[in-house]
Formats: sequence, C-alpha cells, structure tokens
Amino acid sequence: MKNIIILVLSFLSFAFTVSPDADAILKKVEENMSSDNRVFESEMIIHGRRGSRTITSKTYVVGDKQSFTEYLSPPREAGTKMLKLENQLWIYSPTTDRTIQISGHLLRQSVMGSDLSYEDMMDDRKLTEIYSAKLIGEEVLDERKTYVLELTAKVEDAAYHRRKMWIDTERYVPLREELFAKSGQLLKRTALSNVQKIEGRWFPTVIVFKDMLKQGDGTEFRMKSIKFDQEIPEYLFTKAALKQ
Repeated sequence: MKNIIILVLSFLSFAFTVSPDADAILKKVEENMSSDNRVFESEMIIHGRRGSRTITSKTYVVGDKQSFTEYLSPPREAGTKMLKLENQLWIYSPTTDRTIQISGHLLRQSVMGSDLSYEDMMDDRKLTEIYSAKLIGEEVLDERKTYVLELTAKVEDAAYHRRKMWIDTERYVPLREELFAKSGQLLKRTALSNVQKIEGRWFPTVIVFKDMLKQGDGTEFRMKSIKFDQEIPEYLFTKAALKQ
C-alpha cells in the first residue's frame, strides 16, 4: 500500500511539473499578442550615437495584411504616412508630396534611423505560420519563470531564419528575444517589459530593440494606448488616404 501511495504521489508530481508542448506555448502567446484588428498610439525613442530623439505615431492594423501609420511628431516627421497592403509597402512624405513604394532589399533599411527595419514592421503573420517551435529549457528572467523556445523558419520569406524566445510561464508573453540569420549570426535582440492586462489579455507595452550590427543604444518602443477589435474605416487602407 505504501509503495502504491508513493507511486501515485510521484505521478501527480510529474503531472503538475511537466512543461506544455512548444506549439501550445506559442499558440497561447498569439492569443495575447494577436487580434482581428487594433489601434494604438506609440512613441519610438531612438538612442543614437549623437543623442536621442522621439517620434510619435498612430497606427491602425487589420489582421496581418493591412496597416496604416501616421507620424505625429516631431515636425520633421509629422504627416509622414505608411501603408501596408499584403506584401506591399508605400510611404508618403509631405515634404516632397510624393508616395514611394518600398520593396526588395530596401525593406531591410532602417525606419527613420531606428533599430527596426521596414521588414520588421511589415511582418505581422502569426509565428505558428512561419516557424516550427522547440522547447529547449526553462530559465528565470527578471524574477519571472520563463519557457525558452527555439523557432526555426519553415517558410522561405521569413525575415529571420531562427529566433530564440523567453516566454513568461504564467502570462504567456515574450520577455526577451534573439533573432538570427541563416548563418547563425545574431542580428537583433529585443527586451519586452511593462506587461499589462489590457481588455482581458496580457500585453508588453515597452519593447527595446537593438540591432547588433549598428552602433547606438537601441530603440525603445512605448505603447501609449492600445485598443483591440475596433471599427476601422476601410478607406484608410487605400493609397488615396496617404495624401489626405
């Protein structure tokens, strides 16, 4: 009888400590981070070699194929607009009153001198659609227990061949990420913080991006407000809206 009790207790201990499947972890992350649509206002603080500057904007996103951003400040960038439709990206500059399309290798260029590329801002697809996930361990990060996932691209057009993510085991949001080229070179590192519960989901409202191939102290992206599942006018997702 004693042996049976020990066996049962051992089984229960294993049942409560076993880690979930990597794909299940990633799916829970997407339930927090993804939505049918969202509207948010943000500020991007670029820490360059010669000091820092802050750019504010308002963005409308529908699914993973449509987004519209208008830059609000400073005066130099105010009125600049960015439109994404499927895999195409257009930028309107009020200074020149011209709309140009960004494509090909130009998508890897920096957005306004930040550590983000146009490619980073373009790809809103769900991670489960692009990557195969593997659970490679558990670590404590900033006093939070995390699952460590390794993601490997399963599509040819992924911006990064491999990603390493530290996922909060309780709130299922990423707290850190490393992005690698196919060669294995570390390209970018991100740190996500100030996790808040917004409309029933956990969401990090501060993200620091660091391009490991350039100088500077990185780019800080701060979410000032965010609303999910909003009514967004369809006309925003037209090239005509860029000049309005």
